[in-house]
Amino acid sequence: MTTRSMQCAVLVAVLAAATLLVQLSAQQLSAQQPVTPPAFRFERPILIAGAGPRRLPVDVPLLVGAAPFRITSRSTDPRTGAPVYVLGDGLTDVRLYDANGAEVGYLFVGYAPPLPVYQPAAILPVASVDTQTEKTSGFEADLGEPLMIDRFRIDGLKTPFLKRVKLEASGDRQRWTLVVPEGTLFDLPDEALQQIELRFTPGSYRYLRVTWDDTNSARLARPSGAAAGRVAANIPPAPPLTTPVVFERRPSEPGRSRFRIRLPGGHLPIFVLHLDVGGGNILRGARVFEARLSGTQLTPVMLGQATLARVVRDNLTAGDLRIGLEPPTEAQLDLEVDDGDNPPLDLRAVTAEFAAFPWIYLDAPGSALTARYGNSTLPAPRYDIEVERNQIHIESVVDAAWGEPRARSADENATSVTPPLPTVGAPLDAGLFKYIRPVPAGNAGLLAVGLDASVLAHSTGPDSGFADLRVVDASNRQIPYIVEQAAEPLSLDVAVEKTTAPTTLTAARSGRSVYRVKYPVDGLPPARLVLSTPSRVFERRITIVEEREPDSVHRDPWIDTIADASWVHADPDKAAVPLTLSLRPPHAAAVLVIVDEGDNTPLPIERARLLLPAYRIRLFRGANANLRVAYGRADLSRPQYDLALLAPQVLGTPATDVALDAEQPAGTIATTATIMSPRLFWGALAIAVIVLLGLIARLLKKEAT
Repeated sequence: MTTRSMQCAVLVAVLAAATLLVQLSAQQLSAQQPVTPPAFRFERPILIAGAGPRRLPVDVPLLVGAAPFRITSRSTDPRTGAPVYVLGDGLTDVRLYDANGAEVGYLFVGYAPPLPVYQPAAILPVASVDTQTEKTSGFEADLGEPLMIDRFRIDGLKTPFLKRVKLEASGDRQRWTLVVPEGTLFDLPDEALQQIELRFTPGSYRYLRVTWDDTNSARLARPSGAAAGRVAANIPPAPPLTTPVVFERRPSEPGRSRFRIRLPGGHLPIFVLHLDVGGGNILRGARVFEARLSGTQLTPVMLGQATLARVVRDNLTAGDLRIGLEPPTEAQLDLEVDDGDNPPLDLRAVTAEFAAFPWIYLDAPGSALTARYGNSTLPAPRYDIEVERNQIHIESVVDAAWGEPRARSADENATSVTPPLPTVGAPLDAGLFKYIRPVPAGNAGLLAVGLDASVLAHSTGPDSGFADLRVVDASNRQIPYIVEQAAEPLSLDVAVEKTTAPTTLTAARSGRSVYRVKYPVDGLPPARLVLSTPSRVFERRITIVEEREPDSVHRDPWIDTIADASWVHADPDKAAVPLTLSLRPPHAAAVLVIVDEGDNTPLPIERARLLLPAYRIRLFRGANANLRVAYGRADLSRPQYDLALLAPQVLGTPATDVALDAEQPAGTIATTATIMSPRLFWGALAIAVIVLLGLIARLLKKEAT
């Protein structure tokens, strides 16, 4: 081998060794560098009170902050016909850490107490007549042997009935324990209400004694059968997870109550709403809606419906005021109740009931534990503790408890928890719009901006999907938004005043009252007019007309009838239900309400309301953003925003309701990019050209002379 060849070989070997050394060094450095911990929005302490196996319940703050559950299947309960939803993976971003920051493994372990097995009982007469009085009656039941039971069912009683009852239990028929001091059983087929089972704390009993309260009702015959529900052990099932929710009454049309329900968060597995309603007997239909994306717009979709029923007799109450739901996506629901001819529903409280959840099982160390969550991008963890699953008896594990959650700051997270939102779009010349209205200043976050009557009248309106409506920031950059149609109407009080009959009214005669109802703004879409009167007993024919100018068909001013109806009320003890009439868009600024009084005293109309379709837009406002809503152009098509990116962030996120500032003439609102309108610009340019041509003509004339 030549010297040059040897030098080349040595150089190659040195380079290979250097490359290997660099790779090893890089691997060593990467092994020494700590892995960047994931980012979380929330954390909360776990109170364990010692080391060893512990179980934690899934609670509302955890459901609100962590990755949501998803529905994997939907079926129907063959017994009740009610929908049954099966939940899939959820809370996949939950991580537990000890005092040293080391991750602690855990498992989700479900526990469903076994369904009770009913043991038939022999019906016996009451052993001692001393327990019976003129106002009580009853029977005893023998299970044949002492059994661990927690419920007692009575079958075969003649319907309908609604009775107060007391239940005692015994092992030897000598010493009795009062297990239900005061209960109520009922079976009312006409109202579809039934409750024939009493539940109590589990215990070992053979005999049961039922005592009916006959003070205000007839005695019941001996039942055809009874049975007690056996339990496997003295472990009562955990009560369902519930939480009270905030609600508010919303504007509505006559005969209907509407409420807006605000849940703690979106994507919550809520299956039932329980209503607390004042008053006595109730029989009203109820429906629950949420907004869902349909095409490019959010529209109301029904999640559940039910008949709210309650019967009150002799100070006893039988009722079912629950509404079953498909689990909502939104943090806001709309409740609609058909009141019929009754007063508005007296809703006093709403409680949401969640699905049944598994326990969080862990083997707690002796040190403090902290849970972190709030990062839906994380996959579900896998821990070695999984090998213990088959040996875990979760019903007997010691309880741990949650501390108060807190939001983690940006400094505590190395990376952003949520992906950036599409909050800014293409630039736009706001000066080309006829109307520009500021959005009131406020904090960053999701906004729900209501579109009032002025927007309905002066934009291209709902028929075009508000094609000319744009939201811009201080730099005239577009802010993407989604239009939402509300379930409730937009209710506007309008001026109503008594006036004289117009001369154009044909067949004018006495016995008519005429009222003028003024629209708040011209150009509104079709609406409903609601009229109210303090009178209690009346029957009148109501006609809605508008005065029209001459046209190609009519030589003179004329009257156009746009609605009519009969308004009747015959109960002197109740206020009259307001009359609602559907109106097409008027051509004038007012309509006339003509009341055919006949030979009666005039019917006073004390209030008038317009019910319009209600819309709002949802959008994200950045920090310190100065936003404006612009509309009033006929040459624009509907904006094309990337809803695939925007919708997942908008849906399920609680929004702050915002009302636009009052509409003002164009040009009165100062903006950072004020521009001359096209008409004024071309007018000024034309004048300038004329003046310039005049000056040129004068100069040419002077030169010619």
